[in-house]
Amino acid sequence: MERTQLTYAFDAYCGWCYGFGPALHEFADANADRIDLRVLSGGLFTGPRALPVAAYPHIPAANTRISELTGVTFGPGYERVLAEGNRVMDSTDAATGLAALRSQPGANALDAAAAMQRAWYIDGRSLSDVQVYRDIAAELGLDAEAVAIAYGAPAARARAEADFREVRRLGVEGYPTLLLHTAHGADRLGGPLTSADALTRALDQRLAATAA
Repeated sequence: MERTQLTYAFDAYCGWCYGFGPALHEFADANADRIDLRVLSGGLFTGPRALPVAAYPHIPAANTRISELTGVTFGPGYERVLAEGNRVMDSTDAATGLAALRSQPGANALDAAAAMQRAWYIDGRSLSDVQVYRDIAAELGLDAEAVAIAYGAPAARARAEADFREVRRLGVEGYPTLLLHTAHGADRLGGPLTSADALTRALDQRLAATAA
């Protein structure tokens, strides 16, 4: 059976992506036999937007809302970093880290993305720190030194920039965005508050419609 192609556009520093993560994982696990899911970084905080977290004063209130609506929790390490306010969020570095993890044999990009978000939203660790990627690699059973080398190599940064271009080409304007690819193009599937069951129902309906 031909597998259905999906793209998940996210940013490691996106709180709504963190909130959507558990439902997306549940959906991906439930449909693992019929979908191929690629994970692309969107580049939320790049260039002049790569600033200390204090430069975005809306974040604490947004986090409260994310917790209320999705049930995810923000850890004490992250809350401390948020209170201090000086940790820079650089999405290009984070996208480079995902590219380095994703490039390893046996890597699961969705698991890597979730581990990165735990490192930030639970422990408050900088996603510009190569040691974070060593630790995530070890957690995921990947070669930690190979990931560290990949993170520092130009190819991973080039792949990160390619992610940004591809997300723009797909017309993604916000995160998280889950796209279903069909012969007719790419269509959004659900939103940040959509449950795993609702995502599966939406997938079934879209596939039935395109097959008709």
